[in-house]
Amino acid sequence: MTGDTLMYNANRPSKADLPSTGHLLKSTGVAAVTASALLITVVLPAEYGVDPTRIGSVFGLTEMGRIKQQLAKEAEADAAADAAAVDAAPAASAAASAPAIAQAQTSGPNAAPPAAPTVVAPGAVRTDETILTLQPDQGAEIKLVMEEGATARFTWTSSGGKINFDTHADRPGVSYHAYGKGSSPREEGVLTAAFTGSHGWFWRNRTGQPVTITLKTEGAYTEIKRVV
Repeated sequence: MTGDTLMYNANRPSKADLPSTGHLLKSTGVAAVTASALLITVVLPAEYGVDPTRIGSVFGLTEMGRIKQQLAKEAEADAAADAAAVDAAPAASAAASAPAIAQAQTSGPNAAPPAAPTVVAPGAVRTDETILTLQPDQGAEIKLVMEEGATARFTWTSSGGKINFDTHADRPGVSYHAYGKGSSPREEGVLTAAFTGSHGWFWRNRTGQPVTITLKTEGAYTEIKRVV
């Protein structure tokens, strides 16, 4: 027992080997300064678009942060608009009709109201082309009504370069389910419904000029509609 105690005590570091209080305070201060520098030069520009040192602008972080904040605000406004529309919409039975092969819609102050959505039987494959003209700062949203697990292939292009987009879904009880967002002149892929509900895209024109968006969709959705 005494031998074990002596061996244990022999392995203990001496006071000279331990860092002093001053050294610990200095290390803590260096760590705090480093963290603050990273916060100001990297985190604030990349996440919030705030760049007091302008270093973030050099590396493109500030623009990325501003896009994130802009898309987040637009997503919140979009979710609030969807929730209000759901609350205000009266309960009605949708009448079945033939699938639409192509449809065109335009938006603007002089544009005609969008046509009533076309409904097809569940499981049927349909193809649509939707054309939207957005004025500066105007937004628009197109949704596909899909069953859980259904897929739809899509391609959309902007005539005026990069445009902000937010791909998401909603259903009663779920106001917003994100698929992806960003800023791009063109996107294509396959949209797979995470649940039964409405799935689609929201665009906002921040280019300063009118922009035409052409959306082509093909897949297992029962309805395509413009909600904004």
